[in-house]
Amino acid sequence: MSAMHNPPHPGEVLREWLADMSVTDVAKKLGVSRVTLSRLVNGSMGVSPEMDLRLSLALGTTPGSWYHMQCDYDMWQAKKKFRAKVQRIQFHDAA
Repeated sequence: MSAMHNPPHPGEVLREWLADMSVTDVAKKLGVSRVTLSRLVNGSMGVSPEMDLRLSLALGTTPGSWYHMQCDYDMWQAKKKFRAKVQRIQFHDAA
């Protein structure tokens, strides 16, 4: 599977899923604070493994799917900014 070109932040996807629902009501159902959910849907916080499990149970999605979206987003962002000078490590046979 190839990496998605410029994947969306999972909070953006979640915001679309929740459309007309209030952040307060959804936060209560997830067992998190309104501030936590608001930060997630506004893209200022990422999806943790625990939040992934909460979302998966509440929305009926596959466990790991929200966290995987977060990883794709994070890797895309890192690749855009990565400028480190790294040298290849050569391994030698121990024979």
